[in-house]
Amino acid sequence: MLVSGNRLIGAPILSMQAAGQIASIESAIVDPDTLKIIGFKLSGPLIAKSAANILDVSSIREYSRYGCIIDSADELVERDDVVKIKKVLDLNFDLLGLKVETKKGSKLGKVSDFTVTDDNFTVQQIIVKRPALKALIDPELTIPRKEIIEITDYKIIIKDEEKTIKEKAAKEDFIPNFVNPFRKNEEFAEIKKD
Repeated sequence: MLVSGNRLIGAPILSMQAAGQIASIESAIVDPDTLKIIGFKLSGPLIAKSAANILDVSSIREYSRYGCIIDSADELVERDDVVKIKKVLDLNFDLLGLKVETKKGSKLGKVSDFTVTDDNFTVQQIIVKRPALKALIDPELTIPRKEIIEITDYKIIIKDEEKTIKEKAAKEDFIPNFVNPFRKNEEFAEIKKD
């Protein structure tokens, strides 16, 4: 199932040991190399005093509409405990707000949201908010993962949109090869008169 990245923010972290909520998700830690969420920064009154406020996604038993279910608060780690998470946090990478451009340099907008799979938290799509003038025609673009060519510190580069526009035009030019029997048609009217 696909889950919106914005929907993850604020989602409760439920502990089986505590039989309730121990924290909530503050932000996602996205690895720019794989476009996969590798952890979550957490906040909440039960962990406010502790330096262990990061949840590695491998510790999540299940994600459901109630939140992320983990075994216990012992699953939470500190910033320096997991090398991969520390490296990504040191990059200070945030997927939200990145500019999106085509390979030819055409500016499409900024990332406003993304969708991930609920089983391994891999980013499947990015949602791009368009600039003011382009937003009149199309306020948002949904770009699938396979269209992304490169991710830098400041922008995401995708394949050129000309190919996508040509594919859309070909679909719009499609004319169905069936006759709607409920539509008034002169040929049918003449047949009935005879």
